[in-house]
Amino acid sequence: MYQYIFFDLDGTLTDSQEGVLECVRYAIAAMGCPVPEAPDLLKFIGPPLQDSFMQYCGLSQEGAQEALRLFREQYVPVGQFKNRPAPGIAEMMGRLSARGFTLALASSKAESQCISICERFGFAPHLAVIAGSSDNRDQSKADVIREAMSRLGLTDPRRALMVGDRKYDVEGARACGMDCAGVEFFGYAPLGELAEAGAVAVVQTPAELEAFILAHGGPAV
Repeated sequence: MYQYIFFDLDGTLTDSQEGVLECVRYAIAAMGCPVPEAPDLLKFIGPPLQDSFMQYCGLSQEGAQEALRLFREQYVPVGQFKNRPAPGIAEMMGRLSARGFTLALASSKAESQCISICERFGFAPHLAVIAGSSDNRDQSKADVIREAMSRLGLTDPRRALMVGDRKYDVEGARACGMDCAGVEFFGYAPLGELAEAGAVAVVQTPAELEAFILAHGGPAV
């Protein structure tokens, strides 16, 4: 039975496409690299950005770190709020919390940005922990999940469910011994990606996610 629910942020709780892609374009152009076409830019939503700058722009690790700094230079004051929550997701989180589930955020986004976004969209009151990557570097999804577990004092990952929209969430959860439910609220994952990665469920709406959690979880008695 799942008692702890860990949420990803971008593509899961919110549709961050407009703000993220605007700032990705800014960073790539500032690095003097060709800016990818729109379909390729969508690949930047989900994975750690530093990895994407290396993979899709051919940057070195040092260059990718600089691109990440430039991204955050634009994203922090402007881009992070060009964002919209999944319909009904904050209300769903409130209901789960009221039923005794412990909710946490585990995102590869910089933690300071996670906090401000969760506060802006009403998620923060329902979250026992908001864990993101260091403001100075991106960390793997597994690193962030482990940090959230540590802050919660959770030693048995079988009691927790990760909720995310890309294979990186599934893989990070598995590396920590945790199941992952995949969501397709905004459709950023390629068709079949979440199931192929090993998600225990793939849902289309917050209502479907809530039903799955209630069917497979509950607070400790």
